[in-house]
Amino acid sequence: MSDTNPKSEPFSNAEKDPHDWTTGDEKMTGAQASYLKTLSEEAHEEFDDSLTKADASLKIDELQGKTGRGQ
Repeated sequence: MSDTNPKSEPFSNAEKDPHDWTTGDEKMTGAQASYLKTLSEEAHEEFDDSLTKADASLKIDELQGKTGRGQ
């Protein structure tokens, strides 16, 4: 058994490319839709309610950069 505490580096592999998610092609979650709608309004962009979980995640990252949220 290893002496390494997995909590000491909780983010070592926590980020995964959304296109590699097993559920990435499913419809975005309600939480994603709500946050994405808010970000879209703040960025003066059209909200697309047809995005998948993976695409919504990528769009959220993009709009967070434009709006300064999530930094």
